[in-house]
This record gives sequence, C-alpha cells and structure tokens, in this order.
Amino acid sequence: MISKALVVGGGVGGMSAALALVRRGVEVELVDADPQWRAYGAGISVTGLSLRAFDDLGILDEVRQRGFVGAGIRLRGIDGTPMFETPPVPDAAPPVARSGGIMRPVLHEIMSRRTREAGVEVTLGVRPTGFQQSDGAVEATFSDGRSESYELVVAADGIFSETRASLFPDAPAPQFTGQGCWRIVAERPAEVDRPEMFLGGPVKLGFNPVSADRMYAFILEHVPDNPWFAPEEQLAHVAELLAPFGGYVPSVRAGLGLDSLVNYRPLEWVLLQGPWHQGRIVLIGDAVHATTPHMASGAGMAVEDGLVLAEELAANDDVAAALDAFTARRFERARMVVENSVRIGEIEMSGGNQMDANAMLGDTMHKLQQPY
Repeated sequence: MISKALVVGGGVGGMSAALALVRRGVEVELVDADPQWRAYGAGISVTGLSLRAFDDLGILDEVRQRGFVGAGIRLRGIDGTPMFETPPVPDAAPPVARSGGIMRPVLHEIMSRRTREAGVEVTLGVRPTGFQQSDGAVEATFSDGRSESYELVVAADGIFSETRASLFPDAPAPQFTGQGCWRIVAERPAEVDRPEMFLGGPVKLGFNPVSADRMYAFILEHVPDNPWFAPEEQLAHVAELLAPFGGYVPSVRAGLGLDSLVNYRPLEWVLLQGPWHQGRIVLIGDAVHATTPHMASGAGMAVEDGLVLAEELAANDDVAAALDAFTARRFERARMVVENSVRIGEIEMSGGNQMDANAMLGDTMHKLQQPY
C-alpha cells in the first residue's frame, strides 16, 4: 500500500478517494482551485447505488438526517393525475433498494467536514501546474510555487479535467447531447413522498424530495443550438417550461423567485476508453466517465471510484497492477451508465418510444444494484 497521495479536485469523487485512502492509513493531501471550496447547484437525486456507496463511505446516516431517503417512484400525467406508483419497499430493505435526494451544498458540507475530520490535509486556492514522474514517485508543482513528492496522484478534476488534457492530449473532448437541464428548489407538498415524473408534456419534468420540507425539480429541455441563458432571463424561462403542467406544479411556478436557486447546465458527456492512468497518476469520476443525469448515478459512481481505487491499492503491492485492476473493475460499469444515459436522452429528444427508454432505465438500474 502506498503511504502518501495527492488528490486533485475537492468534489464528490475527490473527497471519496481521500476518505477511502485515509481510512487505509495513507497520508493524503487534497487540493482544490476554489479558495472557498464551494459547491454550486440545487438538489441532486441519489439512487440505490449512491446510497450504498454513501453507506460504505460512512456518511449515509447523515445523508438520511439532512437529505431525504425513501423508495419507489410515482408517475403523473401532464395534468398532475397519478398514473402509477411502485409498491412499498420493506423497512428492512438495504440502501441499494432505496432512493433519495439531497441539496448539493449540503452533501458537500457533510463530505468536506468529514474529509477534514479524517485528517486529510486540505489546500485551497491552488492547482497543479505540472507533474514529473520518476521511479516510485510523482513530483507535483503548484500554482503557489510549491513542489511536493507523492507516491500517487488521483485526479478528480471534473469533466473538463486539466489533468486528462495533459496526460492524454488526444482524448475526446466532452460532447454536448442536445439537452439542457434546469434545476429549481421549491417547498415540498406532503404528497410528494418519493421521486415523481410528469409524463406527456413538452419537456421532461420530475420532482424529488431533498429534505423534510424541500424538493427540487429537474426539467430536461431539447436545446440543439446549445444557447446561453442570461441570469435575468432564467426565471421567466423556467416559468414558461412549467406552464403546461397541472397538479401542484402551478403553485411551484407561482413561487418562483430568488429562493428557487435556479440552475442550468447543458448536458455533456465524456468516456475515456482507457487507460485511465499514466504511471502513478490516475483519473477518476467525471474526469473519465462524466454522464448525463438520466440514471441519477453520477455521484454514486464517483464515490464507488474512490472506494474501489483504495481497495485495489490495498490488494496490490504493485501500483501499476492496482491501477490496471481499478480500471478493469470500473470501465464496463461506467460505460453502461454513460452510454445508456445518453441513449435515453436521444430517445427523449427524438420523440421515440418512451417504453424503450423506461425499459433501458430499469434494466440498467437493476444491473447497478450488483456489487461494484
């Protein structure tokens, strides 16, 4: 097992890797370019694989307390009429059989506090400017002029990873899918006790509880020209997208304001075929398998990466063998999530058979319940 590692990027994947490595006795430094180490965005959905990974990481109880953990899904027509809901899940069901949601800044606060409490050295406001590898070590230089030697570098620096561009300059760039995702936060009606989807509308609309009294909405819009939405235009645009829907949606629409935390991002994806490492520098999370939100599994996949990486490093004395084993365990699972998510988005944009999309979603989620 290595004794000293650098983690680049303080998001979910980076913090998970740091926590998993520290738990196995590794001295870890985590660096993040943001001096305030902030998390942007509204809520995120967490499926069973994410909840199982949170459990294995040791944070599930706090996610339950500060977020929402339930089970099942409810489908409504465009007018809000309930059409279908899944049967109840037994109280004793494991985390992987459940689902939930949490505010992204709340998840970040939980994980960042746990990271510091675990003894990870956190350095903010700096980024790596170069890596020099020699036998058994990586010499990293930083934007503050410092240099330091590590036995391993874990790059969790996101979909636009500078580390990926440096190590693999011929790797494909992130690709825009043609969809954009709007997220807003709203008061949660008592009837919303699980994720809900509204069918038959001009856009894909869903709601998910993220706490005892709040929920977030996600709206997937077909935007083939990849437009930019000025901040002052966003509330009105979201109101227009919500207008066709009934049920409790009109009250959500009427309550739109600054507290709604409107967030928009174009949906992009990337999948690095491999290898995922060069020497003793390894890429994880969105740096190698960024996906769209159709499987609601991006956070869980990033946590799994950190856990599996630590497992393989503990099981193999040879770092190269450990990193090869890490990629071998993760690639097909990541490929399935990325490719099937993108395919479901294509079906939605083309007006294809939603039953095909639902079948693909159900089959993928069943496979993801298998051990990672």
